[in-house]
Formats: sequence, C-alpha cells, structure tokens
Amino acid sequence: MKNKSFDFAVRIINLYKYLRKHHREWDISQQILRSGTAIGALIREAEYAESRKDFMHKLHIGLKEANECSYWLELLYATDFINKKMFDSIQKDTIELLKMLTASVKTTKEKIRIS
Repeated sequence: MKNKSFDFAVRIINLYKYLRKHHREWDISQQILRSGTAIGALIREAEYAESRKDFMHKLHIGLKEANECSYWLELLYATDFINKKMFDSIQKDTIELLKMLTASVKTTKEKIRIS
C-alpha cells in the first residue's frame, strides 16, 4: 500500500502538471493534487500511529481522500480535461487504493473490537 500510494501520488503530480500546462486549469488541478497526494502521506503517518485507533483513523482519512480524488477524476473526464484512456488508467489505481484502504480499516476495526 505504501509503494502503491507513492506511485499514485507521482501520477497525480504529473496529471496536475499536464492540466496546468495543456489546459491552464487551476482550480480542479489543485484539488486533485491535494487529495491524490494526501493518500500516501496519511498511509505514512499511520505507520507511526500512537494506537490502533489512531492507525485506523489515519487510514480512514486516507480512504476519504481517495474517494474525493475519484470524484475529481470523474469530473475531469466528464468535462473533457482528460480522455477515456487517461481516466481509465488512473481511476483503476484509485479503485485499487480504495479497496486496499477499506480492507485495512475493516481489519483494524475487527482487531480493536476483539481487544
């Protein structure tokens, strides 16, 4: 998850640069940059969480950021800022991160409940 989220952040930064350079898009590009890079940062924060609850909380925020990022990608595609090939490729990665984060949050919730 750590490597996947880092690679995803690199893709998001490249998308941000593309949107700024080729479309002169400033607002949505800022939003997707923030949400798309926050995912990996939150996963890294969770590595040194103070407790299981803190770990779960950080991953849950990462999950929310991934969901927000998915929204911005859908909006960029719907408004023709990115084409179908670009959308499908990066959205696939977003969905993988959403699934990984969801599984981690569920597992951690179960461990907290058992404790």
